[in-house]
Parts: sequence; C-alpha cells; structure tokens
Amino acid sequence: MAAAQEHSVHPTAIVDPGAQIGAGTRIWHWVHVCGGARIGNNCSLGQNVFVANKVVIGSNVKIQNNVSVYDDVTLEDDVFCGPSMVFTNVINPRSHVPRKDDYLATRVGRGATLGANCTVVCGNTIGEYAFVGAGAVVTRDVPAHALVVGTPAKRIGWMCRCGERLPAGEGTIACAACATRYRVDAASCRIA
Repeated sequence: MAAAQEHSVHPTAIVDPGAQIGAGTRIWHWVHVCGGARIGNNCSLGQNVFVANKVVIGSNVKIQNNVSVYDDVTLEDDVFCGPSMVFTNVINPRSHVPRKDDYLATRVGRGATLGANCTVVCGNTIGEYAFVGAGAVVTRDVPAHALVVGTPAKRIGWMCRCGERLPAGEGTIACAACATRYRVDAASCRIA
C-alpha cells in the first residue's frame, strides 16, 4: 500500500499551528489558513485565499484566487468556489458593534459550484450539485441541482451532477451529456 501524499504549502503561505490539512492538498501563494480550520484531502486553495478557524472543508474542494472562507462555513466534498466569490457571516455588520456571537452558519452541499464573483449571504444552504452563476447574490437556500442566477439569485433551471444544464420540463428527464436520469417537479430535482 502506497503512503499518502503529503500536502504542499507555498513558502509565502501561512498555515497556523493546529490546522488540519489532508493529504494531497495544495496551498498556493499568499494563503492564510487559521489554526482551527479543517481541510480534507486533494483540495486546492488558490492565491490569496483566507480560511478562518471555524471552517470545515471536505475533500477535492477547489477554491480559486481571492476567496475568504469565514467562520461557520462548511464546504462539503467536491465543491468549486470560483475566483473572488464572497461568503459573509453576519447579516447586519457594523464596525462599532461586535457581532461575533451573531455569526450564521452557511453550508455548501457536495459537488456544488459557486461561480466567479457570486456572493453567498450567511445563514443559507446551497444544495448538493447546485450551480450558482457568476455574479449572483444568494439570499435564501438553494435546492439541490438548482441553477440560480441574478440579484437576488433565482432558479432558472436544473443542473446534472456532471455540470451540464438539464432540459426544461417536469417528470423524468435525462442529461444529454451523461444520460443520468432525474425526477423533476416544480420545486425539486433528484436522481430517478
């Protein structure tokens, strides 16, 4: 049995003592990972990423450049965070009012994609394999497999696990790219 590949950290990155980082994870230029963070295997943290103490990141997560993952954010396995996308952790921030006890948890489900420059307002859940379009602002929960765009983000369709948009309609629908079949109704999409 082969030994697990160690994680790699660029010399300009700061990883505070206590941070848990899985095998095969790559931490690039000017990243800061706080000591309480937990990061899974085979992740990639791009240039200028910040990961706070109370963050859990699953395996095979890709976080592109200039993303800050703040306290109480959980990214499940296979999540993609596009360049410069934004997480928040307080609904009503004020510089002069301490709100560290008011953080709201955010969960991003397995396989979800968060497009470049989108914003995920804290306290919401992004369902598994959902797709948040570039520049969208998520202000409420996003169902599994939903494709959401705009400000505020609204569902305009459904996405396959393979990352292709599913045909419109309800009932049993098959992905044109991979043939995976889904059961779709007005409010949900799930594998048939």
